[in-house]
Amino acid sequence: MSTISVTTWSLEQTSPADLLAATAPEGDVRIVRAEVPSPEFSRFLYASVGGDILWTDRLGWTYAQWREQLERPGVETWVAYDRGTPAGYVELDPQDDGVVEIAYFGLVPGFRGRRIGGHLLAYGTARAWDLAERWPQRVPTKRVWLHTCSKDGEFAMDNYQRRGFKLFDTKVEPEQEKQTPGPWPGAYPA
Repeated sequence: MSTISVTTWSLEQTSPADLLAATAPEGDVRIVRAEVPSPEFSRFLYASVGGDILWTDRLGWTYAQWREQLERPGVETWVAYDRGTPAGYVELDPQDDGVVEIAYFGLVPGFRGRRIGGHLLAYGTARAWDLAERWPQRVPTKRVWLHTCSKDGEFAMDNYQRRGFKLFDTKVEPEQEKQTPGPWPGAYPA
């Protein structure tokens, strides 16, 4: 296997006032919190959204590992639906001292380029800022952060910056090149 150079950018917001709204997409697009922890559904979203952009870190997780992650207090999954079909999701992962990571965010390939991503990111970021309202044992959010990399979609960085995220770190590291796993072999080649 060959090695590729991967750039990872970390971005943050340090105030709810940093969040910039997005234009709502046309049609019947709704964003709903998946309130019942479901490893099956979360793995479906993860593989469907990240398959063509080489998300592989959770592919080997067991059912128990998925369940443990999803049942942590404050972890939330918000799903965008286009006319009842899952189009994408954002997973919020609260950390210590009022920090919330947007651990995963993205759209199923067939739904990209339709203005759903900006809307979902803005909505999910707003939910990161008000997370303590739904989880009283959590301290109020002081910082929301995420990372993206050179393997992500071509519009990812622009979307994050248009929503008010500011760059705070950049790393370049070698990585073993992987085959595109997709939700199944050969789906949506990058």
